[in-house]
Amino acid sequence: MDRFRALEVFVAVAEAGSLAGAARKLSISAPSVTRIVGDLESHLGVVLLHRTTRFISLTDVGAIYLEDARRILQDLDAANDAARGAHHTPKGHLRVTASTLFGQIYITPIISEYLNLYKDTTVEAVYLDRVVNLLEEGLDVAVRIGQLQDSSLIATRVGAVRSVVCGAPAYFEKHGLPHKPEDLHDHTLIALKLANSRPGWRFADGEIKVKPRLEFTSVPAAIAAAKKGIGLTRVLSYQIAPELEAGTLQTVMFDHAPEPLPIHILYGDGRRASGKVRAFVDLAVAQLRGNPFLN
Repeated sequence: MDRFRALEVFVAVAEAGSLAGAARKLSISAPSVTRIVGDLESHLGVVLLHRTTRFISLTDVGAIYLEDARRILQDLDAANDAARGAHHTPKGHLRVTASTLFGQIYITPIISEYLNLYKDTTVEAVYLDRVVNLLEEGLDVAVRIGQLQDSSLIATRVGAVRSVVCGAPAYFEKHGLPHKPEDLHDHTLIALKLANSRPGWRFADGEIKVKPRLEFTSVPAAIAAAKKGIGLTRVLSYQIAPELEAGTLQTVMFDHAPEPLPIHILYGDGRRASGKVRAFVDLAVAQLRGNPFLN
């Protein structure tokens, strides 16, 4: 039995959720997949998969074995890359993830420079407004905003952002500036109605309940409304960096802003990381740390 091939087939079945899906992914026949997984289970003396006529799911032992199998296959890929020189020379396909707006504003320009510098690389940018598991979703590098949970990943801090209240200069000319959180009760407020949003606006000295006249489920929409002078909105500072630079929005009550949220770049394998990962991380660290809107 080719044990590495057996691991590859088992991982493909677990990720596809079916023998047929794994067969398509690996370009082999479904009976071959069935035989290889069966041989693996016989060799181990355990059942890795629950099989029914419609579904395949992992047993408890299979779920643990899946994590180990993925790590072994990644180590094998790293060893092969090192032998080919990719460990030192950036080459191959890189998958990078970040939150949607942060990725669009800050990460895409870095990717563009990276591709110009390293001609033997390709990049897939996965911009999602949720925390993803790098190992489970096959990602190489992540940019995270906020406090980190304990992790085996390497984390490099590159900056910080704050929650800020902002509005258009024309709005402030007409309605005046709020100087403390309680002053917001006298202003037109634009709120974000997101999955993780709180009912109030939190500041360094407490939280106040707000009664918005306008709500959006989209950050860019709330920013656009604020730029039109409709009212004040509250976003993360990086989300309005272009508007602050252009002068179409300005922040208020900065002294009352809550503690900043750190920005980290996450990746695995440390010094054993492939050349494509290390080159991207080095470039991203330099670019993000040098950005005045992220410090």
